[in-house]
Parts: sequence; C-alpha cells; structure tokens
Amino acid sequence: MRVMVCGGSGFVGRAVVEGLRARGHGVRVLTRGTRSAMAGVEWVTGGVGDAGAMARACEGSEAVVYLAGIIAEAGDQTYDWVHREGVERVLGAARAAGVGRWVQMSALGTRPGARSRYHQTKWAGEEAVRGSGMAWTIFRPSLIHGEGDGFIGFFERMSRWSPVLPVMGRPDALFQPVWVGDVARAFASAMEARASEGKVYDLCGPGRWTMRGMLGLMLRVTGRRRLLAGVPGGAAWFQAWVAEKVVGGWVGRTPPLCRDQLVMLEEDNVGDAGPAAKELGLEFSGLEERLRDRWGKDREGFFSS
Repeated sequence: MRVMVCGGSGFVGRAVVEGLRARGHGVRVLTRGTRSAMAGVEWVTGGVGDAGAMARACEGSEAVVYLAGIIAEAGDQTYDWVHREGVERVLGAARAAGVGRWVQMSALGTRPGARSRYHQTKWAGEEAVRGSGMAWTIFRPSLIHGEGDGFIGFFERMSRWSPVLPVMGRPDALFQPVWVGDVARAFASAMEARASEGKVYDLCGPGRWTMRGMLGLMLRVTGRRRLLAGVPGGAAWFQAWVAEKVVGGWVGRTPPLCRDQLVMLEEDNVGDAGPAAKELGLEFSGLEERLRDRWGKDREGFFSS
C-alpha cells in the first residue's frame, strides 16, 4: 500500500517507517522536524496546521498512520493541538484525498474521564477516528523502550554521570514496557489484516515492572551502582511546575518533567496484549532481554535498591 505517516521522524516513527518499508509498503512522511536519512522514503515538510502540506502528503495515499504525539507541552505544541485537533485536521485531508485506511497511535490508560490531560486529549483523538467513517485501527502502547527512547534511555544517560537517580510517582504503580520494534511490527501487520479494522489493541510487554524495578534492571544490565532515591510528591510537583514555566513556556522547548506526567506516574499502566498477539501474529519481547541486547554487561551484584 501507499502509506502516509504523520510523525514519522521521531523515535517511534522511524521504527514504524522502517517496519512498513520492510513489508513492501511505499511510505510518505509528513514531518515538522528534520528529515531522517532513510532511503526510499518520500518526505513532505509541514505540520498539521499546514493545509497544503497535508493535502500533498495525503494525495495518492491509500492509508494514513497517525503517530504525532507529545509527552509534555511546549510553546504552541499543546496536548489538544497535537492529539485532538491534529487528528481531526489530518482526517479531513485524508477523506478529501479518498484515503480509506487509518491506523492511530494512542496510549495505554486512554479512557473517558481520565485524570491527565494527556489521556483526555488522546481519548478525544480516538473519538474523532471512530466517528470518521474510515476503516480504522487504534493501538494503545504502554511505555515504549528502545534505542533513542526518552525514559529508560534518559535514565541510562543520567546514570553515566549522576550517583543518584530520582524515582517519582506511586511506588507500586506498574508498567508493561513494550519494545519499539514490536510496536512497529504491530502497525505494519495491521495494514494487511482486515480483521484489525474497528479494533483497539493494547501493546505491552510480558512483564510488569515498577519504576524502581525498571531502573534497577537498567543498572544491573549496565553494571553501574547508583542510588535510587524517591522524590516526595510535593517536591516533584514543584520541580515539574518550574520546568513547565521555564523550559516549556519561556524557552519553548519540551520540559524534562511536567505535572501531567506525575499524574500518570500515579496510575498503573498495564494491559492485555493477547488480542494483538493472536490477531496480528505478534510476539512481544521482554524488557530484560532487550536491555541486555542494548547494553549487555549484566554484572551481578550491582543491583541498586
């Protein structure tokens, strides 16, 4: 198929584009950012506020993959603009171009009445897709990890120089981290599986981990001894507020921490990947297996607690 990918230059986008191309699909990417060095990909520069760019990107396409998303707001990039209005605008351009297939990146925890604005706007985007009249599939991944990720990779980079790693959120909140390669395979498989139309799938790995457990595993695999220090809720909230105002507001860059993230860290982020595995022929990798592939020292006795 000829597939237009919105948000194909980011961490997940690059993997999805490569996965689509590996299955023989032609790919065109609509991106606001720097074009990645991926051979055989057609690039259209522009964002969801550029009607002309969206029309060019959708013209001649048979399917759209919408991956655009932000974990924290910065400048004019708000949750509502990217997760709801962006979806609605690209849906309009896709329908005008005669595109019949739509595959959407949402997030585990998305639901009506969610506490976080991130999940609220993801839900609004899902509702727009469900009411679009197109043949749609929606994926809700848990925390996505892999080369270039902004969570486990962020803490791994911090652990190279810092003797302390902060642990925020509810101590027993659970996550089911999913490898980015498995996410990419899910999107590519959905393009070829008519049974996936009209379905919402959870994407999550086989293990359930607390934040402390994930960071402890990363330290053991990399062979580093670091202190994992819990951050009191009030202190974390203040740090997030300052980061939002200074980095997100004045500087206009994505802050390293925001209050919405803290809300999400208070909730379990787990799901059931069984339907996706069965209906799309997927097998999900474990976190430890992939971290060993990535950093692979695995020295026993260096597991911080």
